[in-house]
Amino acid sequence: MIKVLNLYAGIGGNRKLWPKDIEVTAVEYDEKIVSIYKSNFPNDQVIISDAHEYLLKNYSEFDFIWSSPPCPTHSGVNNFLHAQGCIRYPAMELWQEIIFLQHFAKKKNIKWVVENVKSYYPPLWEPQKAGRHYFWSNFEINSFNKKPDFNTTNMRDTTRKSAKENLKLLKEYYGFNVDNAKYLRNCVHPDLGEHIFNEFLRGRD
Repeated sequence: MIKVLNLYAGIGGNRKLWPKDIEVTAVEYDEKIVSIYKSNFPNDQVIISDAHEYLLKNYSEFDFIWSSPPCPTHSGVNNFLHAQGCIRYPAMELWQEIIFLQHFAKKKNIKWVVENVKSYYPPLWEPQKAGRHYFWSNFEINSFNKKPDFNTTNMRDTTRKSAKENLKLLKEYYGFNVDNAKYLRNCVHPDLGEHIFNEFLRGRD
């Protein structure tokens, strides 16, 4: 059975359409989010922990690793925030994990992918691109042609709908019954998560 490590798991958007015959260990530090993840995927092992440290200590136990480090300090919104006085460094955990996996996962024949948003600065390593995401991986990811039905990150401006209507759209779009729009906006769309996993499986053949 394929053993999968799902880091910074959130409520599990990327994981939703993965095959049933796999063993998934999900790591998330926010207990409220963990409770939602567990309700969606009761058969997964869910660990409340620091995903960054968990990767370092346990990476060699898995066949496939998906990591989605926090994106706020990398996204294009930082151009606006900087002008408003919110001045901060990009969090380097993203690049630490990429470097670590590039050099040590190959020794164990582990396949991996690190996901993040399109950044406001030129990436240190050229990513593969799919939708509104950057991906760094040790396998090829073919193009993903499905386009989102609407702008999930800025729906109020683009749809002119109320917050309640926007939440309803997000719940329908992602297929999760969650009453928190932020949790849903932070999801990787399940179709994209399935596409990436299928690319991993293709690379193993």
